[in-house]
Amino acid sequence: MSGTGPASNKTATLRHLLARPEISFLMEAHNGLSAKLVERAGFEGIWASGLSIAAALGVRDSNEASWTQVLEVAEFMSDATGIPILLDGDTGYGNFNSVRRLVRKLEQRGIAGVCIEDKLFPKTNSFVRGGTQPLADAEEFAGKIQAAKASQHDPDFVVVARTEALIAGEGPAEALRRAELYRCAGADAILIHSARSDPSEILAFKAEWGDRLPVVIVPTTYYTTPTEVFAEEGISTVVWANHLMRSALRAMQLTAATIHSEQHLRNVEVTVASLAEVFELQGEDELAEAEQRWLPRRNAPRR
Repeated sequence: MSGTGPASNKTATLRHLLARPEISFLMEAHNGLSAKLVERAGFEGIWASGLSIAAALGVRDSNEASWTQVLEVAEFMSDATGIPILLDGDTGYGNFNSVRRLVRKLEQRGIAGVCIEDKLFPKTNSFVRGGTQPLADAEEFAGKIQAAKASQHDPDFVVVARTEALIAGEGPAEALRRAELYRCAGADAILIHSARSDPSEILAFKAEWGDRLPVVIVPTTYYTTPTEVFAEEGISTVVWANHLMRSALRAMQLTAATIHSEQHLRNVEVTVASLAEVFELQGEDELAEAEQRWLPRRNAPRR
């Protein structure tokens, strides 16, 4: 049932998804409504995308939305669903102390885990000037991982260390060096990112890395690769990172343009979701039932 159950159930579920032999999938969401749709589609977990949340708020993916604003969105997502959420926590929004507070606040809101990346704060999206983005000092970032793990109360809360070494053009040796540092610092999984249109860098990394920790990938740019390839190579988890936001954007652009051009609703009303579907997703039936239980019954007015 959506929105029910202790947070520890969600953390244990996310940890299981990362550790099990079968490949797992996390689908992007960026607000409570999209999170509900991810759960109803049958996904076992949610990626709370920093890019998508920023886009939905109308700002750049450069930490222009504060971490408390992101936290508020994540809380609505957690309340709306019963499956675990892995938050795209960018760089952790500062130094080790910022990460400590972030982990505590995420646990309080029922978020199952956080992924932090080894770039400098404020970050820039990996596909914007990726090769010119400076990486954080690896040892300092390892300290962030240690601080995150030391701050959690729930032993199943997940901290994923994301290395941007390949995005930054530092090469596979540096990616492996950083990943090993982060493993030793206590990371629960490694997210290895690449901007290439083929998965060669990712697969080479996995071959060298082996099974030291679960490996998470984001095949946004190498989307033509059959998923079976990742499963055969022992990839733990695939993140579909921004596709609900992008599909919603295209649909809204089309609807807005059509209404502006035609100045009536006849040609869009048949293509958009019904209001009844919106109300159902919002839980109006539950509210009506609750009103019957707890609101006082008023006598009919005298004529």
